Amino acid sequence: MKKKEAKTKKAKFSWNLMWKQRYLLMMSVPFVIWLIVFKYVPLWGWTMAFQEVKPNSFALPIWERKFVGFKNFAQAFSDRLFPQTLVNTIGISILGIVLGTVAAIFFALVLNEIRFTRFKKVTQTVSYLPHFVSWVIIASIAKMLLNDGGALDTMLNTKLHLMSTNSAVFWIVVCMINVWKEMGWDAIIYLSAMAGIDQGLYEAAKVDGANRFARIWHITLPGIKPTAVVLLIMSIGGALNVGMERQMLLSNGIVQDHAMVLSWFAYVRGIGSNNYGLGTAIGMFQSVVGIILLLIANKVAGLLGENKLI
Repeated sequence: MKKKEAKTKKAKFSWNLMWKQRYLLMMSVPFVIWLIVFKYVPLWGWTMAFQEVKPNSFALPIWERKFVGFKNFAQAFSDRLFPQTLVNTIGISILGIVLGTVAAIFFALVLNEIRFTRFKKVTQTVSYLPHFVSWVIIASIAKMLLNDGGALDTMLNTKLHLMSTNSAVFWIVVCMINVWKEMGWDAIIYLSAMAGIDQGLYEAAKVDGANRFARIWHITLPGIKPTAVVLLIMSIGGALNVGMERQMLLSNGIVQDHAMVLSWFAYVRGIGSNNYGLGTAIGMFQSVVGIILLLIANKVAGLLGENKLI
């Protein structure tokens, strides 16, 4: 009887809470509808990964297409470009996560320590403007600066070969450009987390004689640690979903082997070769591995006593 009463009270409490928050729930309905329509309904298209989908069969209903099992996956994994593409994707992703996280936290710490409010606002505004600039423009500027004979080579009177060296140096160049583009935007979240730290802690630390660096190390960084862990987990979950735009626009024939990532590989082998089943298989592989990495990172964070995403 006690268990039944407890369940009844819990259910009543849940309904009362939902009624009190009914306006918030109503505001979330459009987002839920958008999520279902654009994120879950398209998952039905994953069936193409197990079918032979050519331009002449694309208009056929799903149940009339030729079922090929795991042939598309086997073809993707046995492709001569797949091993190097996977290495490129993982390498660029790891570099991007490390450099992007460190740069965003460092920049947020610098902005948080600036006491001149007007200068701080101007700096923050200017820093996140590149986030809204197209990769076409960013790539054009980067090539003019970093290509052989570009502005940087002219100023230094040397040949750095940053955009044409057939090595992993290209990864670093691409990641550094991405850090410059996204650092200001990513720092907004960390600045928000810093704003939520109790200011009384800083006052108490000043009284105890802690200098500015000690306050950053013992108060600010621990204060934003939960936010950093959650963002890191999300970044690891999307490790294989490296966008192909920057690689396509920044690469050339010399470094293409080091620039090819899975999303670009799916485009070339799928849409480029009119084999939509193969392209879907590669995209499905990215998503499934991303989910596995997300769950692993979330579990590891929980075992280490950190905040978990789910």
